[in-house]
Amino acid sequence: MGFKSAAAVYCVVLLWALNINGDGGVEVATAVTCNPMQLSPCAQAIMSSENPSKLCCQRVKEQRPCLCGYMRNPNLQKFVKSAGAQKVASYCRTPFPKC
Repeated sequence: MGFKSAAAVYCVVLLWALNINGDGGVEVATAVTCNPMQLSPCAQAIMSSENPSKLCCQRVKEQRPCLCGYMRNPNLQKFVKSAGAQKVASYCRTPFPKC
């Protein structure tokens, strides 16, 4: 494989690995391990009028692909669908997916 062919393959892989998000930013695509405990830094903000922490917002963004599954889980949906969770998602600029 010549240099031009290798460069083309590299560009295709790079474009596949990068995901342009809805607000023009670039996110690196990574595998997500769905674990609702990853959202524990958000508990205080969900249950009070407190603003979420940076760590909470980071975790919400990381766990976003898992939210539909959490919403289908009877044990989790009351928290995930709550007004507090919606407030946190809005504050973190991470809209809930349409499930």
